[in-house]
Amino acid sequence: MVNERDDLDTRFPATPGSPPVEWVIADAPVPYPEAVAEMEARAAAIADGRAPERIWLVEHPPLYTAGTSADAADLIEPDRFPVYATGRGGQYTYHGPGQRVAYVMLDLKRRRQDVRAFVAALEAWIIGTLDAFNVRGERREDRVGVWVRRPDKGADAEDKIAAIGIRVRRWVTFHGISLNVEPDLTHFSGIVPCGVTRHGVTSLVDLGLPVTMDDADVALRAAFERVFGTTVAVSGDTVGADSPGVLS
Repeated sequence: MVNERDDLDTRFPATPGSPPVEWVIADAPVPYPEAVAEMEARAAAIADGRAPERIWLVEHPPLYTAGTSADAADLIEPDRFPVYATGRGGQYTYHGPGQRVAYVMLDLKRRRQDVRAFVAALEAWIIGTLDAFNVRGERREDRVGVWVRRPDKGADAEDKIAAIGIRVRRWVTFHGISLNVEPDLTHFSGIVPCGVTRHGVTSLVDLGLPVTMDDADVALRAAFERVFGTTVAVSGDTVGADSPGVLS
């Protein structure tokens, strides 16, 4: 399938001399409002030059989020889980245990001020992560995110394994990606995920792979560094310490 994003340069290294990107893994589920508040604070601090870039890996309690393009008709079961309107691009999606959400707070002024190429770079990051498990992830011209073919379901069947929804303010990104490792896939039935009705959703475990969250995190970090550059591990205890978004 022809996809113009396949032709974009998806390398997004920072300018020489930039500090490494902080790599933070939350050690407990993070309530969604707290995650948004932390991202907002960190993005502002990055834009002001008061904090380094950060990737924040979290899991959330079960919930739905509505992006800026969400259609109310796509919320099939509004009372099933909490629903949060959010400033990221995209439509409805689900977050919950077993899904790795990676919040991406990068300064595109230090990289490239090209949002379209940045989205393609996020897709390249996910595709590289899946490759570690011998899963072929693919882009689609008419759909953002990463998809896998499902010949076991039919000749043209495919499922979404990872979603992307971002926001950019003052050329600093926030929100990010979600990769289905082992979520309860029935929880997606309360929405039309990303407004797509013709295809389903899957996960690494649903594809028959015994992948743990730790396995996924290792693969995510290695693939991220190939696309975006060096990272440094930072304790999750520092998130929100003293001044929100800024390390104490």
